[in-house]
Amino acid sequence: MGRRAFVTGALGVALAGCTGVPPDGQGSASPSARGAALLAVKIDNVGAARPQTGIEEADLVYAEQVEGGLSRLMAVFGSRLPDVVGPVRSARETDLQLLRAFDRPTLAYSGAQGKVQALIDAAPLRAVPDGSAAGAYFRSGTKPAPHNLYLRPGKLGRTTSGANAATAAGFRFAARTPPGGQPGTTRTVRFPSARFGFNWSAGKGRWQVSMDGRPALTAGGARLAAATVVVQYVTVEASRFHDKLGNTSPLSRTVGSGRAVLLRDGRAYDARWERASDEEGTQLTLDGRPLACAPGPVWVVFAKK
Repeated sequence: MGRRAFVTGALGVALAGCTGVPPDGQGSASPSARGAALLAVKIDNVGAARPQTGIEEADLVYAEQVEGGLSRLMAVFGSRLPDVVGPVRSARETDLQLLRAFDRPTLAYSGAQGKVQALIDAAPLRAVPDGSAAGAYFRSGTKPAPHNLYLRPGKLGRTTSGANAATAAGFRFAARTPPGGQPGTTRTVRFPSARFGFNWSAGKGRWQVSMDGRPALTAGGARLAAATVVVQYVTVEASRFHDKLGNTSPLSRTVGSGRAVLLRDGRAYDARWERASDEEGTQLTLDGRPLACAPGPVWVVFAKK
């Protein structure tokens, strides 16, 4: 399957730019997602960077391990854009493998280790680091540096085309709760020096996000939440690169296959993920059948298997 032929699903009417969900909940490839213009932004995720701005507007949020066992986010926007997003931080090798599933996305970031920057320059994407677009980046006085760099996406020109980024990444959607799974209202994913918690709110129909034991909030004080959470167990290994302090950068391998846990509608599904090549999206299955996400934002956490 080529980069323009993702395995995708029909989306709920709640998602911008998409039609309804078919009765069987599986759907077909969404034409609006093929070749969609998307914006990915690297987001700081240490305590001093929180609360973040704009990531509640993302269709898809990836959480990955970085140096020192800490975490960093990559928010991917397709159906809508915030006025401001951040704090923006540097890119990693893991991001490049993820982004190859999309069709020449725009990547906004604050820099990268020198050899990683060479890989970014050679990658099939539009790179817009800090300083490359007039008026796009600014420093806020509300947080200390380096946790205060923000992006105005509207200053980058046309970066999105209205398609849902999670669909372009290969995920299927259906309003109907899939059969199977187990009731479950809480899930914790631990990195060596970071922790993600997800708590189901039946009233809001969302998994509320916590980070390092504290509720994760938007800049406006609302709770960050996802309709679906995918805990994807991957190989996490030392990469060839390190940060300026000499710490080795972890590399999360997102091509291959393995175990996943999908959280939706207050239930947990022991699933399988598969991504056959860099250019393909990620498919989730349960007992060999496609497993659909709930309409709404998707968070994917890469846990070490």
